[in-house]
Amino acid sequence: MVEEFKKYIEENNLFSLSDRVLLAVSGGIDSMVMSHLFLAIGANTGIAHCNFNLRGPESDEDEAFVRQSALINKIPFFSESFDTIGFASEKGISIQMAARELRYKWFEEIRLRNNFYCISVAHNLNDNVETFLINLTRGSGIAGLTGMKPKHKNLIRPLLFASRNSIIEYCNINKIDFREDRSNAEIKYTRNKIRHVIIPRFKEINPSFETTIVETAERLNEINEIISGHISGIRDKVSIISINSISFKINILQALSPKLTLLYELFRPYGVAKRQLDDLVNLINGKTGSQLNTPGYRLIKNRKELVVSKIEADSKDHFEISEIEDFIKFPGYISAEIQKIGTGFNIPDSSDIACLDADKISFPMIIRKWKYGDSFYPLGMKQKKKLSDHFIDNKYSVIEKEHCWILESEGKIVWIFNDRIDNRFRITSGTKKALTIKVRSLVSDNGGTYLAP
Repeated sequence: MVEEFKKYIEENNLFSLSDRVLLAVSGGIDSMVMSHLFLAIGANTGIAHCNFNLRGPESDEDEAFVRQSALINKIPFFSESFDTIGFASEKGISIQMAARELRYKWFEEIRLRNNFYCISVAHNLNDNVETFLINLTRGSGIAGLTGMKPKHKNLIRPLLFASRNSIIEYCNINKIDFREDRSNAEIKYTRNKIRHVIIPRFKEINPSFETTIVETAERLNEINEIISGHISGIRDKVSIISINSISFKINILQALSPKLTLLYELFRPYGVAKRQLDDLVNLINGKTGSQLNTPGYRLIKNRKELVVSKIEADSKDHFEISEIEDFIKFPGYISAEIQKIGTGFNIPDSSDIACLDADKISFPMIIRKWKYGDSFYPLGMKQKKKLSDHFIDNKYSVIEKEHCWILESEGKIVWIFNDRIDNRFRITSGTKKALTIKVRSLVSDNGGTYLAP
């Protein structure tokens, strides 16, 4: 099995022997065999153990067992104790999901802090089959039926080639100690029910059931790669990437066929679930301003586009500028300076630059998001205009309005960033000093402008 292990690592380019690998070891048979195999090939490793405090004294005994094993083999050991039940309750998720979220977040922290190349987990061939059936039972697209991958970002699974029986055999031959988790036999959990009840029934029909499923998952993975390439081609035609959003062309979305399948694949990365597909179709065919929210994203119909943007949490929407140096507080800042106006002075012709009469401005100034009721005197005009009307006339989308910043002095709007200054603060023949402010240009592809930290 050692040679198979080495071969699998090489074939899938999981790591090299010069790399440090962090092993996720629970104390069960799979992870203890994995640890033994890493020792056998002379890899440079560390061991990380999670104590989820779910099995009373047994959880502490597992931690002590893994710690002792690491000590005997002179392997760096890391452990963490979690309030898994409390975390699950706080997040409103299952115990299993809570444990998964806690362990992978902690593994990554340990990896980065201690310069490990990757994290190795002990999923085996049978785990892969069980995951396939779980996803099939819950309802999944092709991506969910392609099985676990040998390598995903900083996570590797070097035991996916090994069946549970071969792991048990290796453990017996090498007399490897391990801890038995009694909950693995309880069929109240979905995975255990599939492992102990469902798969044995399938094996009565096909004794090579596990191998068949793995081969099927491999073929589906190849099909998924073909489909992904096709979807990428459609995505390139239908979408335009801007600074803070992605815009999809409504006319192309409406012409897609098969509509629901392609829409799901296009918008799945933005949190759209299958149960929301009808809502998505209604949004595409709906009125400007209609919205659909997903976890982390918002989809808004804006004329001939469907605009997808991240839902930003706790973003700052107010900056106080007490002196010119304070402009650096603003994330979109490039430069700000006060200069005397002399012969040859030219007013920059750019919406990204405000050139203002410095003597008409008073500190402190405020940079803030616009609000309803705001009004200003657009450059070149002597009449007041509401910002809301200005946005309509200049075809601002909902997203662009939400990301619109203004500069204010003594309660008066001085500049709409990346758009227009107020006529009251313009440079005139009597201006002696100019305040010039430059910010990043965040111009969307439909001509509107917006700026966000």
